[in-house]
Amino acid sequence: MRAVLDVIMLALNLYWWVIIISAILSWLVAFNVVNPRNQVVGTIGQVVHNLTEPALRPIRRFLPNMGGIDLSPIVLLFGIFFLQQLIVRYAYPNVF
Repeated sequence: MRAVLDVIMLALNLYWWVIIISAILSWLVAFNVVNPRNQVVGTIGQVVHNLTEPALRPIRRFLPNMGGIDLSPIVLLFGIFFLQQLIVRYAYPNVF
C-alpha cells in the first residue's frame, strides 16, 4: 500500500510543477516574452494546456469572472496540497 501512495504522491508533485509551468508560460505569452508561434514554445504550451485544462475547466465554472485574472490554478494547487496533506497525515502517521 505504501508503494502505491508513494507513486500517488510523486504524481501529485509532478502535476504541481506542470500547473506552475502552465501559469508561468501563460504569463510569458501574455507579456510577449515568448512567441507562441515558435514551434518549441507552441508544442510545450499545447502539452501543458492538454495536461491542465481537464482539471482547471470544472474549477473555472464555479469561480466568478475576475476579468483577466485566472484564479483556477491557485485553487487547484490548494486542492493538491490538501490531498497531499491527507495522504501524509493519515497514511504515514508515524513518519512525520
